[in-house]
Amino acid sequence: MFPSRSSGIRRPGRSWHTRGVGELRHLAGRVWIYPYDPDPARVQGCVAVIADDEGSVLVDAGNSPTMARRVRDAVAAAGLPAPRRLIYTHHHWDHVWGACAWPEVEIIGHRAGAAVLRAEAGRPWSEAYLRELVTANPRLSASCTARARAMAGDWDDFTVVVPHTEFDDTLTLPGGVEIRHVGGGHAEDSTVVAVPDSGVLLLGDCFYPPPLHLRQPGDGLDLALIQRLLGDYPPDRYAWYAESHDDPKPSSALI
Repeated sequence: MFPSRSSGIRRPGRSWHTRGVGELRHLAGRVWIYPYDPDPARVQGCVAVIADDEGSVLVDAGNSPTMARRVRDAVAAAGLPAPRRLIYTHHHWDHVWGACAWPEVEIIGHRAGAAVLRAEAGRPWSEAYLRELVTANPRLSASCTARARAMAGDWDDFTVVVPHTEFDDTLTLPGGVEIRHVGGGHAEDSTVVAVPDSGVLLLGDCFYPPPLHLRQPGDGLDLALIQRLLGDYPPDRYAWYAESHDDPKPSSALI
């Protein structure tokens, strides 16, 4: 959770999380959020939609094709332009496994994550394969259980999609969306997405500790990265900081 001035985070007057089918929530300007699931066992982060008349931009693909189809329906229900591009904030499964439900969309990701996903795309993904992974490494049990739950009924046409467009440091899209690699302990390819004209910074999981199966005693939030981001994207220019697995934070609530 992005730190705040007190334990009582200032919440916007709406719910940013959901169980099951959700709908888009307007955050600010042209940024909308498809909410996360608050149950950590489900490992379902939010998906952001940046509206653009030339084709909206998705930030992350969700944890399954089913979730991606729900996002597609929500975009249509909100009357937003159909997505044209999709940005991976990093390569972890819960952020990329929905991408195969967007065959017409250009997918953008950091070069380091693309290399990992190229290898992942060659694996025989199925419930049986998940069981094999847990047998080989029991610390993957929570992750593989969540994957099996998210993917129930979706395996037949599932593929891991490697980014079509790769970048190293920064990339600015038509329409002014800014993509920047920040790295960190959670994933080497962690990327943030800035929407300056809306005052929103989309953080993905960049400041989180490593995934459970890699986590060591003493691992925690990357406070140094948080402070660096607040310096580079200051609260006087960015009104909202939105991470993947918790509520967006207004700048007034941050340290």
